[in-house]
Amino acid sequence: MSRRNALRQRDFRLLLLGQTTSQFGAQVSGVAIPLLAVLTLHASPFALGLVTASGTVAFALIGLPAGAWVDRWPRRPVLVAADLSRAVLMAAIPVAALLGWLSIPYLIVVSLLAGFARVFFDVAYQSYLPSVVGPGGLLAGNSAMETVRATGQVAGPGLGGWLVTVAGAVPVVVIQAVTYAVSAGSLLAITTREPARPARPVRPRLWADIKEGLAFVVRTPVLRATAVTSAASNFAFAVASAVTVLFMVRTVGLSPTGIGIVLALSSLTVIAGAAATPRLARRVGSARIVWLSLAVTGPVGLLGPLARPGWPVVLLVIGAAAGEFGQIVYAISNVSLRQRLCPEHLLGRVNATMRFLMMGMFPLGALLGGGLGQYAGLRPTLWLAGGIIACAALPVRRALRDARDVEQLPPWSPSITQSSVG
Repeated sequence: MSRRNALRQRDFRLLLLGQTTSQFGAQVSGVAIPLLAVLTLHASPFALGLVTASGTVAFALIGLPAGAWVDRWPRRPVLVAADLSRAVLMAAIPVAALLGWLSIPYLIVVSLLAGFARVFFDVAYQSYLPSVVGPGGLLAGNSAMETVRATGQVAGPGLGGWLVTVAGAVPVVVIQAVTYAVSAGSLLAITTREPARPARPVRPRLWADIKEGLAFVVRTPVLRATAVTSAASNFAFAVASAVTVLFMVRTVGLSPTGIGIVLALSSLTVIAGAAATPRLARRVGSARIVWLSLAVTGPVGLLGPLARPGWPVVLLVIGAAAGEFGQIVYAISNVSLRQRLCPEHLLGRVNATMRFLMMGMFPLGALLGGGLGQYAGLRPTLWLAGGIIACAALPVRRALRDARDVEQLPPWSPSITQSSVG
């Protein structure tokens, strides 16, 4: 199914509307809340780090149990509850400011609770999309959603900064609350019914449900390979992110404006990659594109550490753009592959397992990147990160060596957990 055909579906348009508004609001508030902490509450760097970290720690704390719970419940109510919870939490920030209650601990608690809601939303959303678009529309649906996300990454931060300058940080946070409410309303308007879950005579314990999702990933060669590839890519990205800004400032000599231009150009390639994924998949194969996206762009990303002051800064732009393009094409095609190969009743737990493995690599990579940057140097650290990304496609390439199209594979069968697709 093409993206145009997917957009003809009323329920998918509603889902896309909700994601468009909530992603846009998230990017706007992603600038507003840190500025609120710094400008209004005079946060120290450590305090600001706590506010930022509190929004992502939930993936490590409840990522796996969330997948088991999502598989026990209908997905759409989970999505609506997560959106409404985040709308209330964001609205609580300006209310606290009006009452004089706003503080750094208050922001930490709100960010932590919003992070818990985000875990449930992200896991349930990836499990709910197949119910709306069907197996044939997964690639087009994921592509459209990632295009929306990438567009918000380009436009949202700049607009958020301008709005904070004009109206102040507190009123801008209200935008996020409104967008979450719009997203919840869009979800409630969807009429597509989810598949009925098979009845269980005895509900297993939570840990047994979690183990079932973990075991399915471990026993399925394709999913196991994508888990290794995704974890390695995220680990390398975290290593690089710990030193990239320092490299651009101290080694390349870029100004804040120059850094902003480099980041904006990278975000534009994300939009291009998200939009191009369905066409690339049709040309080279929807299974082959999973590994080919990294195999082609990964080595190009090694140009980035070669950048120096002057015209060689172009190498940094090319390397960053290639890396972002490859990662977004891989992300879309990989999620679509997972949604097709995984049985519906396990999809929440499998998605949660994947996100747990991927998000868990971020703090480890960031710590390693910071340490290597300090003791080995900025450029060698970026070389290491680039080398890992360049090799990350190998596990998936091996698992999918003879598969060209995901659509030619059965959605799921017991044999998939016993042998490679190839």
